[in-house]
Amino acid sequence: MQYWLARVFGEDYVQPETPIDVAAQDNPINEPEPDIVVLRRPMTEYTEGNVPSMELQLVVEVADTTLLTDLRTKAAIYARAGIAEYWVVDIPNRRIVVHRQPSGSRYQSVIAYLEHESVAPEAAPEALFEVRHAFLPQSPEA
Repeated sequence: MQYWLARVFGEDYVQPETPIDVAAQDNPINEPEPDIVVLRRPMTEYTEGNVPSMELQLVVEVADTTLLTDLRTKAAIYARAGIAEYWVVDIPNRRIVVHRQPSGSRYQSVIAYLEHESVAPEAAPEALFEVRHAFLPQSPEA
């Protein structure tokens, strides 16, 4: 997925495991490092401190054993920070859960896209990502 995002937004805008700032009330005890972030400006322009949440176009977490934390705790933290779009790549269920329209501690829109579906980031609506490409092929006995 990171390579696909880099093709869509440009390599300088897509960063893995980059520390970000969240809402003021969460910052003292949280310094998330999402698996992938898509920035509004090239990474080279962020020279001091963590990337502010208003500079994020998309945050992606890849979840296996952390699924409940990513869907609940992190979703609330990211919503409070005003992060416009948050994707959880749900490995066990082979889907991508897309969170949009942050309001308070939750997202107003939460939609799960299954393997046979496609989804586009709001910041690049013409760029469709086929959900199945986020996962390794299933073995025949699965």
